[in-house]
Formats: sequence, structure tokens, C-alpha cells
Amino acid sequence: MTYQSENNFTPMGISNSQRLAKVILNGFDAFFGDFQNLTLGAQARFEQADWQAVHAAMSERLEMYKKKVRDVAALAEQMGAGDLQNIDLWKESKSHYERLVETHSNYEIAQTFFNSVYCFVRQHERIRDSHVFMLESDRQPEGLNEELILCEYSLADLNLALRAILEDTQLNIPFANIDRDIENIAQQLLTFLSSRNISLAHCSAQMIQPLFYRNKAAYLVGRIKIDNDNLPLVLPILNNEQGKLYVDAALMASDEVSKLFSFTRSYFMVDASIPSQIVGFLKSILPDKQLFELYSAIGFGKHAKTVFYRRSSIQAQQGDDLYVSAPGIKGMVMLVFTLPSFNYVFKVIKDRFTPPKDTTREHVRAQYKLVKRWDRAGRMAETQEFNNLTFDRRRFSEELIEEFKKHCPSMLELRGNAAIIKHVYVERRMTPLNLYIKDASEEQLHHVMNEYGNAIKELAAANIFPGDMLLKNFGVTRHSRVVFYDYDEICPLTDCQFRAIPEPQTEEQEMASQPWYDVADNDIFPEEFALFFAGNRRAREVFSTLHPDLYTVNFWQSLQQQVRRGMFGDVFPYQQKYRFAR
Repeated sequence: MTYQSENNFTPMGISNSQRLAKVILNGFDAFFGDFQNLTLGAQARFEQADWQAVHAAMSERLEMYKKKVRDVAALAEQMGAGDLQNIDLWKESKSHYERLVETHSNYEIAQTFFNSVYCFVRQHERIRDSHVFMLESDRQPEGLNEELILCEYSLADLNLALRAILEDTQLNIPFANIDRDIENIAQQLLTFLSSRNISLAHCSAQMIQPLFYRNKAAYLVGRIKIDNDNLPLVLPILNNEQGKLYVDAALMASDEVSKLFSFTRSYFMVDASIPSQIVGFLKSILPDKQLFELYSAIGFGKHAKTVFYRRSSIQAQQGDDLYVSAPGIKGMVMLVFTLPSFNYVFKVIKDRFTPPKDTTREHVRAQYKLVKRWDRAGRMAETQEFNNLTFDRRRFSEELIEEFKKHCPSMLELRGNAAIIKHVYVERRMTPLNLYIKDASEEQLHHVMNEYGNAIKELAAANIFPGDMLLKNFGVTRHSRVVFYDYDEICPLTDCQFRAIPEPQTEEQEMASQPWYDVADNDIFPEEFALFFAGNRRAREVFSTLHPDLYTVNFWQSLQQQVRRGMFGDVFPYQQKYRFAR
């Protein structure tokens, strides 16, 4: 099928570029409707305490975008929208599409959808702003106001205001003891405000009308307005699984609220007919969060990727520091590099893996896709995946170029001043745990070793076994949380066979340097976990004191039984001290 230019009209009076633009926009609107419908079911799933359905819906929603992109590309081909490999077609279609979405309430996400269809058809080749929306500004659509999604409550009569806030959730099951919940929230709120010399007489509460659903909780998200200042206010609501609700905490500390929207957690389901309104509000209470982090937090991962790319492009144009290898022990599977002035790392799968690693590029990519669909339990880092990502070759250190040539030459293409990496993951930069503990005080060591054990346990409760639990595969965030970020050996906990090391029967067996017993691929021996602390006796002793159960077969087998029975553990994205006594 040949391309028809703008001046050569089809019998229907519409050019191929116009037809392509309309097909893509219709596809976006259809996707967004399906996305919203699945999201709206979150309330019923929460009220019914159907946690398995919660996780199934999350996985379905994650796959929805890619499916719709594929469908739209196929439809454009069937409808005779022109030669989709012709770059001029896309240039003209972008101009039509830009006009079509100019007044669209979700124009910025619609632009990302156009980009996605282009990248699918063109296999991520020749990504230029002339034919996709690469460098568009992230302006707020005109006429949109975050106040439209808010309810405001005077706090002059605090108990009355809190009762109205809880009752306005319009959940279809009752609170077990709403008076107790109001008293708990009021006490926490008054204590927090008095510590900052703030009087209720000058305060009001503004709450987002739709609830934020994730895992086993619903969150009321809002802010306390104090003159021209804002303080976050988040009320986690839990289902006691007996048809009653209760408020579990009142979160007002910025760091705690920031953790709710962390890059280590799965995505919220929130009724956001205009997502930019929700994102704008969240930005007002979490000013240190990037826009792409907030879009990602509410399930718009592809648009988050677009916004991240725009930000990283601006960052790359500033300063003159060089891309260098990331600090820490070199990985056997990934080449990892970073820009010191940019708080992210770039991870490229090597062409050949360092022994004893025995895997494939396809397997590693499958593992990263698996993590996207899994509940990350607040313990696995979010990643953005890019194909044919272009860098300024002049900003690459010569040592880094040599590393590419040695470990993954097939992934790097040099064209003049351009360095094109054919496939790369980007994730938040953290301090590798093995480096952190070298200079840690006793208090810091105790904290991160406890965090390390909790990370392993919380991942296991989400049916994730990390596989390689070496300290270098975990990082420490700015909130001093320990997070796992090496995914090539993860597997479902239920696929593992946890065994005790057999007692040797002879002196030869006792002295053998290699296992004298049969070991299957999925056999795990918890007694050997102490080996992950090789070279750091101090850390091992602290960890063994805090988490001795992780060395026992019974702990792991008991957890497997719970997972197999469909029991989902409670993992709270806030500290225990903030939870109300019940």
C-alpha cells in the first residue's frame, strides 16, 4: 500500500495521515475507557476482601495498554491508513493528531499513546520530535482545576469534620467503630499540629474524593490547608474481612506519605478521569516527587516513561560530568552506569555472563517483565525500559566505552556524537547495601540488617524468592529502606523446595568440599544463607540476632503453605508506630 501525501485525498475526502491520527485517538479513548472501568471495580474488590481478584485486576490492567497499542496498529493497517513504515506519513499524522488532542482533557497521555503506536510499528527506530511527541512541555491542560476533585472541610469542629470525611467515602460496608476511629485521628492530628504550633482555627482539610486502592487497603488522600501552606493527610482504611472497616493510621509526616508513593511499590487504582488533576494535587503535598513518579504511582506507567525521558533529556544537557560505571561490585549479568549528577542508573544486559551465571538475555528480560506484574511489596525497585536510547557520546568516559566493548558490544552503536544503546533499564540510584554497611554506625547497621531481613520476609509473603540474596543485590534508599534490585534469579516462593542439609554419614562425606547429596535446581538450603555475609562478620552477627528464623526450613515451608492457601500477608507501607491500637 503506497503513501498518499496530504494533497492526494482518498475517495472519502480524508488523507491517510488524518485517518491514522483518528484511528490512534479513537484507540486511546477506547483504552482509557477500559482502564477506567477496570479501575472502578477496585471499590467492590476491596469491600468484598477479594485479594486474589485485586492482584488479578492489577495484572490485567498492566497488560491492557500494550494490547490496545497492538490492536490500533493492526486496525490502522486494515483501514488503509497508508504505508506505516513511511516516515513522512507519521510527520503529517502527528500534526493532525496534535490539533485533535489540543483540547482533550487528557491530551498529554494521548500524546504518549501516539508515541507508543509509532514505536510499536517502527520498532523504536528514528524516534525524533518531528514525528512523535518527544519534547512536548508538560503544561497543565487549560480549564482543568484540581479543586474539582476535592471536598473541603472546616476543622473548627474537628470531630464533626472527621465524621463527614469518613462518611463521604460512600463505601458500602460500615465502619466497625467510627467513633473510635474519629477519636484516634483527632488525637493524632492535634498532637502533630501542636508540635508545630499550629492552631486548628486556621486550618481546613481538603480531601480527594476518589479513594486510592492498593493491595488490601483504601487510602483517603488529602491535605491540611494552613494559610498558604499544605501538610499531607492520608488515612489508610482497612477491611477486617468480616464486613467492617477501620482506620488504621493517620499519616501527616511528609516522609511517610512519600513512602506510600514510592518507586518500590505497586500501583494505585484511583478513579482519575483526568489524571493530571490527581497528579497536580499529589505534587502539592509531595513537592520533592517527580511528575513521572506520580503518574506511575496511579498506573500510567507509559506516560511516566515519557515524562521521565523528557526530564532526563534536560538533565543530560546540563553540566559536563561524564557517564561512568556505577559504584559497587561489578554485576555478572548487567553492565551498570550512571551520570553522577543524575539520581538514576542505567542497566544493560551483557552479551556474555560472568561464570557461574548460566542464563540468557531472554530470561533476564522475562524476569523484569514479571516484576512489573507482581506486587513489589515495597521492596523491589521500579524500572523504566527503553529501546534505542540515544546519549551524547562525548559524555561517555573512555573507561565506560571500553566496558561496553568488552561486555555488551551488541548493545552499543556509535554514530558520530551519538551513542545509541539498543536496550536499557533505568532505575533509581541507591547505595548498595554491601557498601553502606562498611561505614555504618552500630545504630545504622542494626537498622539496615533489620530492614534486609524484613525485605526478604515481605518479598516472600508476596510469593517472591529473591534467589541471589547477596548484599550487593540490595540497595539502601534515602529513607533508609532496604530494596532488592537484581531480578535475574527471582522465582515464585512456591516453586522452591526448602531443605535441611542432610547429616553426613561418613568421615569422607563430612570432609567433602562439594555436596555429597543430590541437589535439584529448585533446592534451597536456608542454613547456607549466612554465606551471603561472606567477609562481614559484624553484619552477619547482627542479622543472625534479628532474623534467626530465616535460617530455618520451618519458616520457609510455613510461609509457602500460607501462600498456597491464598493468604495474602499484611505489608504496611508505613511504620508500625503510626498504627492505631485496636
